[in-house]
Amino acid sequence: MRTSLKWIKALVPGLDVTPQEFADAMTLAGNKVEYYTDLAADLDKIVVGRILSIRPHEDSDHLLICQVDVGTKTIQIVTGAPNVREGQLVPVALDGGRVAGGHDGSKTEGGIRIKAGKLRGVSSEGMMCSIEELGSSRDMYPEAPEYGIYVFEEDADLVPGDDVVRALGLDDVVVEYEITSNRVDCFSVLGLAREAAATFGRDFCPDPVTETGNREDVRDYVSVEVKNHDLCARYTARLVKNVKIAPSPKWMQRRLMAQGIRPINNIVDITNYVMEEYGQPMHAYDLDRIAGQRIVVRNAAEGEKFTSLDGQEHTLDASMLMICDKDKPIGLAGIMGGANSMITDDVHTMLFEAATFDGTNIRLSSRRAGLRTDASAKFEKGLDPNLAIEGMNRACQLIEELGAGEVVGGVIDIYPERVNPWTLPFQADAYNHLLGTQISPEQMIEYLKPLGIGYDREKEQLQIPTYRQDLHCDADIAEEIARFYGYANIPTSLPGGSYAGGLSRKQRIEGLIRDTAEFCGFSQAMCYSFESPRVFDKLLLPAEDPLRKAIRISNPLGEDFSIMRTCSLNGILTSLGTNYSRRNADVWLYEMGNVYLAKSLPLTELPEERLKLTLGGYGAIDFYQMKGAVEEILAKLDMRDRVSYDPGSGYPFLHPGRQANIRYEGQEIGYIGQMHPSAAGNYGIKDPVYVAVLDVGELVCHANFAVKYEGIANFPASRRDLSMVVPREILAGDIEDIFASCGGRILESYELFDIYEGAQILSGYKSMAYTLTFRAKDRNLSDEDVNRSMDSILKALKEKGIRLRE
Repeated sequence: MRTSLKWIKALVPGLDVTPQEFADAMTLAGNKVEYYTDLAADLDKIVVGRILSIRPHEDSDHLLICQVDVGTKTIQIVTGAPNVREGQLVPVALDGGRVAGGHDGSKTEGGIRIKAGKLRGVSSEGMMCSIEELGSSRDMYPEAPEYGIYVFEEDADLVPGDDVVRALGLDDVVVEYEITSNRVDCFSVLGLAREAAATFGRDFCPDPVTETGNREDVRDYVSVEVKNHDLCARYTARLVKNVKIAPSPKWMQRRLMAQGIRPINNIVDITNYVMEEYGQPMHAYDLDRIAGQRIVVRNAAEGEKFTSLDGQEHTLDASMLMICDKDKPIGLAGIMGGANSMITDDVHTMLFEAATFDGTNIRLSSRRAGLRTDASAKFEKGLDPNLAIEGMNRACQLIEELGAGEVVGGVIDIYPERVNPWTLPFQADAYNHLLGTQISPEQMIEYLKPLGIGYDREKEQLQIPTYRQDLHCDADIAEEIARFYGYANIPTSLPGGSYAGGLSRKQRIEGLIRDTAEFCGFSQAMCYSFESPRVFDKLLLPAEDPLRKAIRISNPLGEDFSIMRTCSLNGILTSLGTNYSRRNADVWLYEMGNVYLAKSLPLTELPEERLKLTLGGYGAIDFYQMKGAVEEILAKLDMRDRVSYDPGSGYPFLHPGRQANIRYEGQEIGYIGQMHPSAAGNYGIKDPVYVAVLDVGELVCHANFAVKYEGIANFPASRRDLSMVVPREILAGDIEDIFASCGGRILESYELFDIYEGAQILSGYKSMAYTLTFRAKDRNLSDEDVNRSMDSILKALKEKGIRLRE
């Protein structure tokens, strides 16, 4: 939001502050000033001059020698401007003055100093200026010539010697604010002027709005029907006949230009002026082009076509709100009017519209249509419905004051659910408790009064105006008081009461996983959730793989960020590939991030988001080190005892002989393996790459922090070595399952210490040797106790086709 400081001062009489003082005070009061621009900062000693005579330069075919009256004297200026004429009033930079930049529109910081000198041997004591040299442009001053000096109009009420900066309205400062979206009232000049008045303790004096309209009734000319009151809370319309299109007055043009709006004509300028002044967008239609003199506010038909004022055709959907006549759409509500009802120079009767549309719908419709306008930006914030009639009456007042037409009496006002001011209990003690202050109730009321907040002393209630849609509870009122009391004046104090806090179980587990991954040597990576569909080809996924069923982004930044990831590997592999290309050795990375799995496509409900821990590395790492990192994480979560590995995982992006699913209590919780060399090569990595992916949701479900301390054993252990000939297809995990299930309570541990395949072993078999440790907690074990457990183990091994090695 931006405002003219000169406009603000006109609404707050007696506001005599510098731009810096204004910016500092407004920022401290909660209306943050981003920056301000002094329009005349680089202009100095520029006055109005009248050209008295012109003669050609003897040594040039394009230079002219002019005698110019600058009020105090007549000076000679040599110029090459093609549009100079005797009698013209022009801006003149005197000797020692400054201009903002060059004729091409370029600006020079600090301005360009003008000095008297000679051109082709003829003295020149100043410079006549173009609008660009004065720091502006033809967009803001459309009357300026495309090439040449600026010429004031004859009826400009200027005389030689007058200040050009003031004559052109450049004696102003444009202030840019950062307004939070909840302060809708401050997206208007009146709202910010009200804030300035409260901040500096001055009176707020908006221009009074007078009653307008002849003895006729607008309902005799046009009818209005609103079919969707949810999206159009209020619709007002008034009529202006005998319209006279002409330039708007200079004061209005100057204020609009300070707001960054190019003046066009009186009708367009009035709608823009009211939008800036009140924050209420308006639109004007040519009544003669409205079929049946009837306005219908309805939702668009699915696929309905609409051509906007800028000549673009749009295909609409049923969620968009339209302004229509009896036969056709004539405007996209709150965004832009239609080309078929635009105001032209031959307009005779004009319909003014001021309405309140649903902000969320306007924002969504604007994005779908690819149209974003000043009006839509205002509506998106959620306007006060009572503002519509205020803006309408102000526009009609300006129509009559500027002689732009005859306002027809009456107003069409469709407002089924009126928004009225509401009340809040005035609780000074509660406000002081929240702020840690000792402000008197009388002082609080004085702070609130300039904001338009009333006080009923009998009921001890605050009356909240409808334009303050952000005030609903004690904390809101306390904030208003704090803003004007001064945050710097609030004393430092400790918070009272007791506050419960801490991390949830899920957060503690996630933190423990991160700490353990970093303990194992992995560095954290941050990866994107949006990816390219080409990822699936890089990971060698077949066409029918379920992971290819990704959610497409409706408005992606580009093809590389057009889907939501279904597999977490791409981000880590991309980072590993970047490090590999930069010759970084031994890179181990981890990431904890979501994948997004659609339950159906196209989406009918929100996708399932699953948090994944992804480990990846190359260099000084192998399969067993990666497996060790996984087991370290599981051990920290007390999930070490019932973990198994299934080599039949079958992931196409992993090496077919070096991969496994990770299972806990028979349930899959992740996978581990070496990347397939082709997949790793797709990321530019030629060394072996090892990865592991764990489902964090499953880890959270199975994690157990209820670890019970057990003392040091008081009785000795008994160990037995077991050397076996095992069929090749049987895994170590299968054998260890037998130990765990058949060893009984006295089996304390088991450890594989030898594995061999070779000429001394039958084909299709391998030799495996374990050390089994037995111990009882309450007694010394006898050979009979150990033999009983060993017999049970050997019997189960024999059933698997495993025999003792002789």
